[in-house]
Amino acid sequence: MGHSPRIRRAKYAALTGIASLALAAAGLAGAAGPAAAQDISGAPASTANEFNPWSPQNGHPYRHGAVPGKQQHENYKKWLAAQGQAAATGQQTLSYGGGVDGIGVQSGHSKVYLVFYGNQWGTQGSDANGNATFTGDANGAAAATQQMFKGIGTNGETWSADLTQWCDGPNVATGATSCPSNANFIPYQSGGVLSGVWYDNAAASPAKASGNQLAQEAINAAGHFGNTTAASNRDAYYIVLSPHGTNPDDYQNPTTGYCAWHDWNGDTTLTGGAATSPYGDIAFSNQPYNIDAGANCGVGFVNSPGTLDGYTMTLGHEWHEMMSDQNPAGGWTNHVTGSSYNGQENSDECAWIKPGSTGGAANISFGSFGAYAEQASWSNDTNSCAISHAILTHGNTVTVTNPGGQTGTVGTAASLQISASDSASGQTLTYAATGLPAGLSINSSTGLISGTPSAAGTSSVTVTATDTTGASGSTSFSWTESSTTGGSAITNGGFETGNMTGWTTTGSAAAVTAAAHSGSYGAMVGSSNPSTDSSASQTFTAPAGSSKLSFWYSNTCPDTVTYDWATATLKDNTTGATTTVLAKTCAASAAWVNKTASVTPGHSYTLTLSNHDDNYAGDPTFTYYDDVTVS
Repeated sequence: MGHSPRIRRAKYAALTGIASLALAAAGLAGAAGPAAAQDISGAPASTANEFNPWSPQNGHPYRHGAVPGKQQHENYKKWLAAQGQAAATGQQTLSYGGGVDGIGVQSGHSKVYLVFYGNQWGTQGSDANGNATFTGDANGAAAATQQMFKGIGTNGETWSADLTQWCDGPNVATGATSCPSNANFIPYQSGGVLSGVWYDNAAASPAKASGNQLAQEAINAAGHFGNTTAASNRDAYYIVLSPHGTNPDDYQNPTTGYCAWHDWNGDTTLTGGAATSPYGDIAFSNQPYNIDAGANCGVGFVNSPGTLDGYTMTLGHEWHEMMSDQNPAGGWTNHVTGSSYNGQENSDECAWIKPGSTGGAANISFGSFGAYAEQASWSNDTNSCAISHAILTHGNTVTVTNPGGQTGTVGTAASLQISASDSASGQTLTYAATGLPAGLSINSSTGLISGTPSAAGTSSVTVTATDTTGASGSTSFSWTESSTTGGSAITNGGFETGNMTGWTTTGSAAAVTAAAHSGSYGAMVGSSNPSTDSSASQTFTAPAGSSKLSFWYSNTCPDTVTYDWATATLKDNTTGATTTVLAKTCAASAAWVNKTASVTPGHSYTLTLSNHDDNYAGDPTFTYYDDVTVS
């Protein structure tokens, strides 16, 4: 005989659920959690919000941390008051949930990946900052999202610094309300957290995507970005951004609506069930185009007209909660018996506090990346909602020197010495690395990375040094291995240096994140503004054992091949013959396409990747190129 829905939902709330999230008013009695008081029906309060007709948890046990949008909020509070569940005060302390699959918080440098889900986003372009733009995004949400995540941890901003108080690891007891000195703390996220952008325009985003579909899209993104191990996804976070006009997970329900939520793929209570990942646990969020919901999801909450206020606030809200509760609810949530905050996460407890109030929402400046509306998050150590917090270093500070982007050749031995320092004397450092190319390893005692690479590609490598007290520091950099067996080959074929090193350019040609087929960067040849002829070329010698040149391209051409096109040629400088690898192309869609050409070992070649635009104002044409290899 099966469990009743009420018992089953209480079990999910206590043992599995997702985290949180839509914004709500400060002090709102959010979804109750595992050890709550009894409601008037005698059911545990952990299920009470599921029966509140105005709760986004109603009928969705995995939304046990979600709270209503502004319009639902007033009805929600009235229902709580009528049931004797009015908001309590002074009961906002969070405690540690013991971890799920050993994961409590994101205790490394966060890697945020943006997944623009569905071809309703429209035609992809690029702005002056190298951000992906879309014709279906009239409000500019996509570019603002990229700028915001680039800006976190820059300009001395301390909005994100309250995360430095949270921790996980074997030394943190379940139920703890503060962290021991030997815990694994969240570090300050210096230098931004944006790690990749993917426009998945292979099909339309569902009109009402289920939780399972959103989780599966995040898993697909992990594969797209090459994060195919549990280690590479330990500090990864995939934001699934649905396009204008869609209603993912019924966020616009007039009764149980919400503004966004975050979760992980293994949550069995997702609508449609858990999603199986071959790449380890996947942390992700559901980011609707909640500008469509207007003031109910924060439009105009901080600024006037403030079209993007709620959008950036929900993005920041969910990122804060993912960082402090990566696999809900194994991280830091409210377990205070009888508290109206029971079950909520750090950002839930501080949502919808008016600007100008203590802990109220405000514009946060990220220097050259712009200023964006954000909300405060709860801090145990200050017993307050903090829109700004001191950066905590927890005693010893371990600093790992970033060696910069690395390149090499498959089959050729590599050696890289990692350097690190400790603010305390007499400490012994232990080194570890994730994302190393196959065939390479790090010496845990000396920090020397060595070995012979066995596979081509670009990897995102993170090296962590830990001292004997448990203090640690990390740094991340790219490592590109060319698919060759010796001799000279393509330099910077993945453009992971973030610039056009190794290439000779004309017109408009730059390495940008929006152009990545794999890794973090690709080459954008041409411009989203009217231009003429642009190119990137490189001369190389085909090494012994090689037979093929390969590259990927994505052409955005809203005209016809009579006027605008992409093309690529390969000149054999040894024989004087020129091969057209990519004939003049004006693509109807910006899909990635692979092109190859034969090469002869020992011959010198010049590869030229080109884009022609007729300089007409109405239809600028540009082309992305990436993953240029010789094998």
